[in-house]
Amino acid sequence: MKEEKIITPANGYLMLFVFLILLLGSVALILTTGQVLFVIGIILAILIVKGFIMVQPNNSRVLLLFGEYVGTINKNGFFWVNPFYSKKKISLRASNFDSERLKVNDKLGNPIMISTILVWRVQDTYKAAFDVDNYENFVRVQTDAAVRKLASMYPYDNFADEGHTEDITLRSSVNEVSATLEKEIDERLSIAGIEVLEARIGYLAYAQEIANAMLKRQQATAIVAARHKIVEGAVSMVEMALEELGKKEIVDLDEERKAAMVSNLMVILCGDKDASPVLNTGTLNQ
Repeated sequence: MKEEKIITPANGYLMLFVFLILLLGSVALILTTGQVLFVIGIILAILIVKGFIMVQPNNSRVLLLFGEYVGTINKNGFFWVNPFYSKKKISLRASNFDSERLKVNDKLGNPIMISTILVWRVQDTYKAAFDVDNYENFVRVQTDAAVRKLASMYPYDNFADEGHTEDITLRSSVNEVSATLEKEIDERLSIAGIEVLEARIGYLAYAQEIANAMLKRQQATAIVAARHKIVEGAVSMVEMALEELGKKEIVDLDEERKAAMVSNLMVILCGDKDASPVLNTGTLNQ
């Protein structure tokens, strides 16, 4: 398999001077001598015109001679090449690609919507021009394939209640997932001479048919976690209250009164609404 070959063509300004001399000289000789033979000079001048080429910054021209690869011009400027060369323009600039939102299944089988943002550029003009049919379409198709594979490798989120305790998830492990995605796309696009500069997830959400159910599940998980913290704090406060009462001998509580006090404090501390106290005007036993 051939590799990219960088060539330096002739100076375009020099050949422009030759073109003007040849054209003006031929016309002058025809007018002065009347000989048609000097028409050959005009034909040569026209051929010279076909060889002029201008390469802008971060662009390139792939040159072919009757189907055979000659080389690549990646230096910007005004040049002249063989008029019989066919020239194919390939941009070397960085390009953005925002993929469509794909509906795929994550590792746990949940349908999700996912898309990626890819920054890429052509690194090898020979591979981009001849090893694939259309390198821009190749980037789109292979990126979609890589995103589908990535989604099947990780779950959308952790669900400890079902025993799924993955360290890496699509939602929370942004850096790890982006690194894996970039590596996967880079391996796929290397055949086309494409360099991946950056790849990251641009959109991530549950599919519409399960979005509401998953939202309720996440809310329930958050409520359970909050309740766990509230109960943990309430138990600590009740324990501290009983310890301080016993240490300072403010009141002597038997086991039954301790249980009642603990129950009342837990209701007050863990309740959703403010407690409405009931004043006891009798004895402690009533």
